Amino acid sequence: MVSNLVKNLNPSKTLALTEKISRLKGQGREILAFNLGEPDFNTPVSVIEAAEKAMRCGHTKYTSVAGISELRTEICRKLSEDNNLEYSPEQICVSTGAKQALVNSAQAVCNPGDEVIIFTPCWVSYVEIVKIAGGIPVLVKASEENGFQPSRKDLVKAVTPASKAIIINSPNNPTGAIYSESTIRMIAETAEKYGLVMISDEIYEKLIYTDERPFSPASVSEYAMDNTITINGFSKAYAMTGWRIGYTAAPKELADGIVSLQSHTTSNANTISQYAAIAALKECSADIERMKTAFNERRLYLFNRLKSMSRIECVESRGAFYLMPNVSGYYGSRTPSGDIIGNSNGFCDYMLSEASIALVPGEAFESPENVRISYAASLENLKKGMDAFEQALLNIK
Repeated sequence: MVSNLVKNLNPSKTLALTEKISRLKGQGREILAFNLGEPDFNTPVSVIEAAEKAMRCGHTKYTSVAGISELRTEICRKLSEDNNLEYSPEQICVSTGAKQALVNSAQAVCNPGDEVIIFTPCWVSYVEIVKIAGGIPVLVKASEENGFQPSRKDLVKAVTPASKAIIINSPNNPTGAIYSESTIRMIAETAEKYGLVMISDEIYEKLIYTDERPFSPASVSEYAMDNTITINGFSKAYAMTGWRIGYTAAPKELADGIVSLQSHTTSNANTISQYAAIAALKECSADIERMKTAFNERRLYLFNRLKSMSRIECVESRGAFYLMPNVSGYYGSRTPSGDIIGNSNGFCDYMLSEASIALVPGEAFESPENVRISYAASLENLKKGMDAFEQALLNIK
């Protein structure tokens, strides 16, 4: 009864963990949830007010599949000012979150059997999105020793005659790494040399805690501009996860294909959310800075705590709201109940049962030595959680 496509898909491990935690909380357990990839702030007031105004004004009907012209024009302005990318509104497709934008992009690019290179550690859905499109995921490890920056040698080694595209995610989920300009240029040059399309997921671009500016692959060269799909959205920087608004900016041929695909799936993104997104782009710079300040304080606290703990190694995150410590120093150790920690799944199970802390195992991100910790949680909860985390480590023999 079930299709081979569905049989071949792996459920999202992060969403499965979220459901498990919800069940535990429903049973009365107090869980410190450091697994969530979602800001703990409410959506800015100006965005909420824009949505209310849109409803009162009757903006509750279908829109064009690609989105209302006002929003697409504002997205073009944003891409020009922030990313040095010049697009026309006809090259923009507004979607139901950046995840749909990624699915649209993979399906617009991939034929069955095409290979898509994905740098690991990687977001849980990239591999499955490529498989849904009929493509073959090819994983290229970005080493922890190199700050999770991919290397030219490893990238070129992964290219074959079947290679079609490269997925790029910077700032990165799950590592928080920011690919340097030289790394982005290297990827773009490799893409041009081998005739590959780049799919650039830039959803965390405004959450950078250094003096670095976001650097978009499409800005590298004329080839890059003509062969890159740039993906962004409103969930992370604007605390609009539930509003489900993302978008693609693409060469006209691919943009038209993406709109055609979306016309036969969801049609337009939520109309009210589209009007809210205009307000986000126009009015929320101060809100983003306020949230960034809080995220940065948490980032520094969490990194310094982890760095001081025995048998924990951690690369400093410079973007997004995640740290990805290496916990393999505890593999093979025995818990107080006598269990042996064999991998990051076992480590996270131990932390959930022993310390009531929810972390995401690195297996979900193709990085079995690590766990992901989100600091999209209050500083108070992070302090409480790290105290419990450290005590749980001390209890391991």
